Formats: sequence, C-alpha cells, structure tokens
Amino acid sequence: MHTLDERALARANRWLDGAGLRPTRQRTALAALLVGDGRDRHVTAEVLFAAARDAGESVSLATVYNTLRAFCEAGLVQEVTVDGSGSYFDTRTDDHPHFYWEDTAELTDAPADELCISRLPACPPGTEVARVDVVIRLRRR
Repeated sequence: MHTLDERALARANRWLDGAGLRPTRQRTALAALLVGDGRDRHVTAEVLFAAARDAGESVSLATVYNTLRAFCEAGLVQEVTVDGSGSYFDTRTDDHPHFYWEDTAELTDAPADELCISRLPACPPGTEVARVDVVIRLRRR
C-alpha cells in the first residue's frame, strides 16, 4: 500500500464514479489505497485498515468492512473466502482462480489458462450457478 497522492485520489474517484458510488472522503481514501496505483490486489479488511492508518486517515475498522461490502455490492471488488475465519477482497473482478499460501496467509492470482473444470454437479431445482470460486491452498515442502 502507499500514501494518498493526487493521482491516486483521482483514479479512486473515477473508479467510484464508474460504479455509481458517491465519493465520500472515507470511500475515496480507501479506494485510493486499493486502486490508486492501478495494480490489482488482494487485501483483508484489517490490512486495508492498517494502510489507511499509516496514510493518516481516520477510519474505523467497522467503516472499512462496510466500505468493502459496498464495493462488493457495486461490483468493484469480489470477496474471496479462504476459510471460515476470514475473507480477502480482490480488485480483479473477472473469474479467475487463486493460490492461498498457508505459511504467509497471502492470496495471489493463479493462472486461469491452466485451470480446467470439466463438469459441475447439477444444481438443485430452481437454482443456477452464480459463480465458482477456486482457491488452491499451498504449503511449502
């Protein structure tokens, strides 16, 4: 993460505007930390909260969670649940698999072109597949 500069704030405001979200001060600051440098990232709410504090932003952890939920609902980020205890928020919203590094608790993109899902189980009546999340857990030998 990095501090908030004018270019990062401008990129954040365009990102929010493109999704129809009102650019409040806190949304803009958190968006600038997420996409201000133009790179995709995977963050937890706690990591984003720490980055906001490091950048001198006055924001509560609850606000970070609420803002990330709003970003999810607007389609700006996708939530990737690794286990029952935590979620990562991914700024890359296309369908793609992930590696979860158990030793560092880091989530990274996995090569989508190497993934092959040949068949899914039939959906129960009255339902359809919304999304398939693939998280490949890795441990070092």
